[in-house]
Amino acid sequence: MTAPTIWRDLRRFTQARVGIGRAGNAVPTSAHLDFQEAHAAARDAVWSALDVAALRAELGEIPVLHSEAEDRKTYLLRPDLGRRLRAADRTSLPRTGGTVIVIADGLCANGVQAQAAPLIRALSAEWPVVIVEQARVAIGDDIGEAMGAQAVVVLIGERPGLSAQDSLGAYITWQPRRGRSDAERNCISNIRPGGLSHADAAAKIHWLLHGAKALGATGVSLKDEMVSGGLALP
Repeated sequence: MTAPTIWRDLRRFTQARVGIGRAGNAVPTSAHLDFQEAHAAARDAVWSALDVAALRAELGEIPVLHSEAEDRKTYLLRPDLGRRLRAADRTSLPRTGGTVIVIADGLCANGVQAQAAPLIRALSAEWPVVIVEQARVAIGDDIGEAMGAQAVVVLIGERPGLSAQDSLGAYITWQPRRGRSDAERNCISNIRPGGLSHADAAAKIHWLLHGAKALGATGVSLKDEMVSGGLALP
């Protein structure tokens, strides 16, 4: 069955699977094959590895750290180990204060590889940056606490979907320390060319950090009420 014109037009504005049609009680063969290909790509993206050397070539000789997860298989099977920084790395970090940027591979290193450097350039801020491998969001608490940071911004590869395997998320935590919950963070997601632009994401990060400083908190206490195109706080 041919998809109606309204669905064909809608596909121009989204990568989501809309109006794929049907063949009897099933989807058309082409749509089924497309789904299988996308699912395979998403599974591969979970196992993708961060090219640290290439990232440092773009951003400079920044420190490279590691979680307590020794390898990718351990990382996927033991989420708790990906949330904790390796003890040797924790003791090696300098006390810097201020805001720290953590680049973490997360569940899709492809997204970090493609989006992290352009976003950091868009931020135009002289904040210390570290890279951490086999990491989950909460590892920013460990790193921020060790560095005496006022705030931490974790740039991490988002769980790959069936339409995007190049997406980056940014998680902002005020006064990071071990034991912070996800309710104490603000998240900016879908940072990629087909989603939120680097410039818009950078503006929102700055806005949320201004708001966090004024409020003394992030997460459910800090509502994203940023006026488009401006940083003025409500």
